[in-house]
Amino acid sequence: MRCAIIADIHANLAAFSTVLADIKQRGGVDEVWCLGDIVGYGPDPCQCIEILRRLENVCIAGNHDWAAIGKLSLSEFNPDAAYACRWTAEQLSAEDVVYLDGLPEVAEKGDFTLVHGSPRQPIWEYLLSIGSARENFAYFSSQFCLVGHSHVPSIFRRTETGDCSFSPFSANVGLALGKSRLIINPGSVGQPRDGDTRVSYAILDDEIMMLRLYRVPYDISLTQARMVKHNLPMRLVSRLSRGI
Repeated sequence: MRCAIIADIHANLAAFSTVLADIKQRGGVDEVWCLGDIVGYGPDPCQCIEILRRLENVCIAGNHDWAAIGKLSLSEFNPDAAYACRWTAEQLSAEDVVYLDGLPEVAEKGDFTLVHGSPRQPIWEYLLSIGSARENFAYFSSQFCLVGHSHVPSIFRRTETGDCSFSPFSANVGLALGKSRLIINPGSVGQPRDGDTRVSYAILDDEIMMLRLYRVPYDISLTQARMVKHNLPMRLVSRLSRGI
């Protein structure tokens, strides 16, 4: 089976559409695994939810998904993110709210555990250091864990001896899924934050146990124009051009 692994769409329809077109060009997939934050920041929350729901998918909840439906307090969001969440809440239909409310915090798919933030704190924790990753290996029992939230493509590896290491998840370089336990972040579809403005996603081929990351350019100006039209914060608009 081939699966597309996506995270942090953040209501960026132009970026999401680019990913889906690229997946089709690469031969398609059987299923899409979404690691949360379908909405937040971007201008097209309802459209992104609708498109994702039409796909054969597994999706988990992200912090912005919960915040947009009042399931998570905005007190820990920065002012721009909180403003965008409140705006998003005003756009969602009753059906969208029910869908987001029903998303699980954790999903299991074969050898993979799917969470948004971390196995230890599925909604909120950022996995950015070897120390925090090392602690989190104790919180899932599968061999591999897929995470989003940081928007940075990355791989944390725990060997059979218990050592933990970090490496960037580089595009177009196949990651062979061997004996080591891994925590893998495919980066962000709608708001990359590793200094690369291109969308980021991965495709898993579980027959050969190979995972490959792809980076694809998209028309950022389309998303920015729609954000300006809806009076979303300019800091959120400009950061898309810098990939931060």
